Amino acid sequence: MPGRRAAAEALAAGRGVSRLLVQRGAQGLDDLVAAARRAGARVETGDRARLDDAAAGVVHQGVVALAAPPATVSVEAVADRDLVVVLDGITDPHNLGAIARAAEVAGAAAVVLPRRRSAPVTPAAEKAAAGAFSWLAVAPVAGVPRALEALARAGRWSVGLDGAAPTALWDCPPVLGEALALVVGSEGAGLARLVRQRCDVLVAIPTAGHVASLNAAVAAGVALMEIRRVRRALGPSG
Repeated sequence: MPGRRAAAEALAAGRGVSRLLVQRGAQGLDDLVAAARRAGARVETGDRARLDDAAAGVVHQGVVALAAPPATVSVEAVADRDLVVVLDGITDPHNLGAIARAAEVAGAAAVVLPRRRSAPVTPAAEKAAAGAFSWLAVAPVAGVPRALEALARAGRWSVGLDGAAPTALWDCPPVLGEALALVVGSEGAGLARLVRQRCDVLVAIPTAGHVASLNAAVAAGVALMEIRRVRRALGPSG
């Protein structure tokens, strides 16, 4: 995984970093190198070309960590958690990483990803996530509709982001305070028809400008922070 923040979070989470590649001459890495050595990781130095190759072309800030992949679980294993994020058709790894980062910051326990029609957790996604995949569980599923059914059986609401929905995000605070899955679709097609049908509530993020909509990652971030705000307003445990 490329990037200083991603490497630091992987070490802090005990994700099994086996090796830390550091660009020769890079500054400001003493704490990171010390943390890697404490974790038993092998620290190696190399030129920029070596790190560029290890990072698969992703900007790495002079650091690439080799670590175990994100923890994967079944959707049933996270169905009892208060907040999970379900992604439908997010094929851009940068969007995937940015959504994962927002999800972790907002206190989500997991990201649910379809095995098809989804970006995998690539080095680019890891970099964009800034270490979030070291703390989030990833639940791969065969299909999003069935995943939502499993969450519903566990008593979880499914709240889908849909730009055409008549209900604004700000107008459903009681639902946002409940245990739920936030469902985010692709920028082009949005939520698939069956996914929309499985959602208990569809909400839109109202806009005031000329541009039609936010991108998927920004929309997810706005919704996650609104969920966080509502929960904090409902009590100290939020």
